[in-house]
This record gives sequence, structure tokens and C-alpha cells, in this order.
Amino acid sequence: MLMSAAAYRDSLRRLRPRVFVNGQSVASVADEPLLAPGIAATGVAYDFALVDDHKPLMTARQGTSGKLVNRMLHIDENSTDLLYKLEAVRLVCRESGCAQRYLSHDALNALYQATKRLDAEHGTDRHARFLAYLHESQDNDWSHGIAMTDAKGDRSKRPGQQANPDVYVHIKERRPDGIVIRGTKAIVTGAPYMHEFLVLPCRTMTKEDAHFAVACAVPADAPGVTIISRPAGRPGDPAAKYSARYGQSTGVVQFDDVFVPHDRIFIDGQYEEAGFMTTSYATHHRHSCIGARAGFGDLLIGAGALMIEANGLDTDRHSHVRDAMVELIKIVEGFFACGVAASVYAMKDPGGSVMPDTVFSNVGKLLLATQIYDMHRLAHYVSGGLVVALPGPDEDHNPETAASLSAVLAGRPDVPAARRMEVARLMEDLTASYTGGWMSVISLHGGGSPEAMKREIWRNYPVGEKASLVGHLLDHGILDQGQRVSKQPGRCCATGCEVPAIAPARNATEDAAE
Repeated sequence: MLMSAAAYRDSLRRLRPRVFVNGQSVASVADEPLLAPGIAATGVAYDFALVDDHKPLMTARQGTSGKLVNRMLHIDENSTDLLYKLEAVRLVCRESGCAQRYLSHDALNALYQATKRLDAEHGTDRHARFLAYLHESQDNDWSHGIAMTDAKGDRSKRPGQQANPDVYVHIKERRPDGIVIRGTKAIVTGAPYMHEFLVLPCRTMTKEDAHFAVACAVPADAPGVTIISRPAGRPGDPAAKYSARYGQSTGVVQFDDVFVPHDRIFIDGQYEEAGFMTTSYATHHRHSCIGARAGFGDLLIGAGALMIEANGLDTDRHSHVRDAMVELIKIVEGFFACGVAASVYAMKDPGGSVMPDTVFSNVGKLLLATQIYDMHRLAHYVSGGLVVALPGPDEDHNPETAASLSAVLAGRPDVPAARRMEVARLMEDLTASYTGGWMSVISLHGGGSPEAMKREIWRNYPVGEKASLVGHLLDHGILDQGQRVSKQPGRCCATGCEVPAIAPARNATEDAAE
């Protein structure tokens, strides 16, 4: 089933999660104004899957069921799937700023790989359990909150060494019919308006930490679950040209003796497989983040171009603003190109799915994490100081000031002052408001800190191979052969180095037959 944004909102009304926003209990998540921008942003990924022009990117045929599903719930089978997912995330984020649903994709793909590996190592039935849950998620078109980042407590101590064990989610009790989990996940994107939580470990575990190595699915309104959340975006703020419409809430989720039945338990103490799943998720998620921030970059590039026009500048004559725009484009398309490379050089997983290349995924995420502030700086440079000096929107309707402001705040004669002020407020909202700060921090730390990416790059990059190459040249004379190797020996994409074509859009008759 493919839901619309309206159907998604209605589906939330059937849930009864325990939610607090700004210290107040929320009776109906779907009807809470402080959460409306987050529900609207998540809804974009639903509606776009129903648009004919977007369907090739936004939907996929699930290999394990044969059904047409939302791309954000699909298990990747080849490089084309990874490229389409990357483009789909960029497409949705250029509309909504941040498309929460791609986190579902990343977690489901990691669990697919980890449960397959767990079965091979231990002879369990976890992969069959997971597939049943995957198909249920796809049939219901669920959105998942990824409950991964624990509160962590004292960062110098491992989970099992903490004075308060509840700073990490852990298995408190084992029962004949399931387990009881307890603890706190500190950062869960979109937490109030999710159907389900996928509870995952946030770090590799040791044998001593085995009871913290748990991966399971929990309904958002399960008994014992409490969600303590921020508002989504800047709802109701007339100056928030963007985030009053689209935003994301983040929440702390507390699991207070929550029962999880066997059919929703995927890892429960198998710490090695839990560690594999954590690193697998990180690679999938960092690959998705590349597409997400490229979509945000599209917004900055577009807003910057409109500000240059409204300010009366000409990029042919004013080379400094053109150079700043080229620098912004270089950053955005530079890290996005890493995502494309990670897709093309996909790695086949023994379970039958594919994994984006680890090095390219982490390099791309590291680039965007450290250059998000440069993106904001360049957007500010081409826009001018008006983005933070402009009077508030109430002055636009003040009979004592509106006319005089309109007369002097116009830039070029063919761009009305109201248009210039609207674009300036949009740029402020994207880069110099709470929303801009949120985007910076989530880009820097979302999917792991830059240090985590550096470790993965160093761990996976073939430094030894490069050293052997130079050693070989030194031993045989650098100019002996005069040959140049264009890429690493044996390096090839999973689809034979062919550029995949986007499949034609399906027509309404085919869709109705699903």
C-alpha cells in the first residue's frame, strides 16, 4: 500500500502515544500545531510516491515480496537502487528541507544484512522474523523513528560501567514470550509522529555489554514509551517563510519496562552482529545524508540566485558574487558526487542486498559535515546583511511604515520590494534562525560525529595498497614502464560500470492493479 500525506496524517490519529512538547501533554499528535511542520515534511515522501513523474525514484519493486513499495522502505538490490535512493532523498529534501523517512530505509537495510549474518553464524530464524516485519511495514507504509542514540551518561565509560544503566537501552528481563527493555534514547528524529520505533544499539559492544546489544521494533504507543519532544520547525512564526511549513521535531524517548514479543526481536545479546549492524547502518545513513544535504544545498543555491537578482546585481559584471555561487555549487555537487561514487561502487552483501561503498559514503558525509558552515557563509555573502536586518513581517502591514519601507527596500525596479523581503526572510530562516542552526548541528553530528567518519575512512581505505604501489615504483624505477593506472585494480561497480536509466513512469492502470 502506498499512502498519501493525508492518509499518513489520519493513520497517526489511530495511535495514542504518550507525548510531551514544551512541557505540555499532546492529546492528538496529528492535530497538534507545534508538530504540524514535521508531519507536513514527512508527508512529502508519501505524496511524491504518488506523483507520476516521481514514481521511478520514489517507488521500487520489493524483491522479497514482488510488491510495489515506497523507496524509503525498500531493500537495495543493486547500484541502481542506491542511485535512485540517493536521488529520491535529494528530491524530497529540496522540497521539505529534511526528509525524515530515509532513516527507515537505512535502518531496515542494516537489519536485513545483520539478521542474515546472525542466522548464518548462529542458526537462528531472525532473518525470517525481520522479513515478516519488513513486509508488514511496507504493507502499512509505516514511518519509523530510529531510536539509536542513547543518552550515554559518562562518555569515558562503556555501557556496562555506567552508574545508571538506564542511560543506555538494555534488556532488563527475559520472558518465555519476549524481552523487557528499559533505558533512554536521547535523539530520535520525528519521534512524536512515527508509527514505530526501531530500537538499535548506537555503538559496538563487547561481551560484557551483551545485554545492551538489542535491536527490536516497538510501536510508538506501546505501554511504557514516553516521548519528550521539541516543536517541529517554527510553527506559527510569520517570519519563518520555510520552517513554519516544513520542519523536524527531535525527541527523547524513554522505554520504561517495555515488553517486546519474540517476533519483533532481531538482536538480543549477539554483540558481534549488533556491532556489524551499527556500522552497516552508519554507512547506509551517511550515504542518505549526502542526498539530504544536497537537497538543502539546492534550496540555498536557488535562494542565493534570487537574492542576487533582487539586490540588482549581475553575475556577469559582479564576479565576486558569481565566484561565491560557484563555490557553493562546488561544495554541494562535490559531496553529492561522493554519493554517486558510493552507489556505483556498491558492495554486494552475502545476504543478497548491496551496501554503498564505505569510503566514498564517509568521505561525502565528512565533506558536508565540515562544509555546512561554508554553505551558510556563502549564502550570506551573496545575500547581503538584509537577511538579518530586515524588520519583522508585521511591519509589512503597518500603515505608518509599510509604504516608506517598500519605497526604499526595493533593489532593482522590476523586482518589487515585497519580493525582495520575502526572499531575504526565506534565506534568514534557512541559514540564520533556529532552523539554520538546527540544520548546521544535524549536518555536523547526524549519522555520527566527524571523528566517527574519519575512523571509518582510515579503517576501510587501502593505505597499504598505496604504500605497496609506491614501493613497487621505487624498486623498479618510476619511469620504467611509463604506464598510468586510472583506478584501483579490480575496482568496478556492481552493475558493470553502466549508467542506469530511470525506468518509465507507470500509468494509472498499472498502479490500480497493485
